[in-house]
Amino acid sequence: MKKNATRNIISALLAGAAVAAAGASVNAKPNAQLALTEGAPAKVQKQFTTWQEGKRVRGRKDKCYGIALAGENDCKAGAGTSCVGTSTVDFQGNAWTYAPKGTCAIIKTPAGMGSLSALPANNP
Repeated sequence: MKKNATRNIISALLAGAAVAAAGASVNAKPNAQLALTEGAPAKVQKQFTTWQEGKRVRGRKDKCYGIALAGENDCKAGAGTSCVGTSTVDFQGNAWTYAPKGTCAIIKTPAGMGSLSALPANNP
């Protein structure tokens, strides 16, 4: 009996790890309402354009709050939410999406600027 319980626990842990690993690779897509502020460095503009075109951006990324459309966030969308795709309003301040490193603070949306930390605006 003890062997079966141990086996069940190990199976559950492995299944949980597989789900977590699969979820970690999911990146929400950017939306057409995002733009960079004027004067962004050329390298940042290139990364942003690549990302906007739906191409995979290599290298480090930032968790950027307030830039996702409803249901298109990568994670963290406030109390009572489970994570990916749980934002309920466009540009929800407590929901983040991965953005190319160095672009978050200069991404502008119709609701304001992106942020490296949660925003109080547009939270349900």
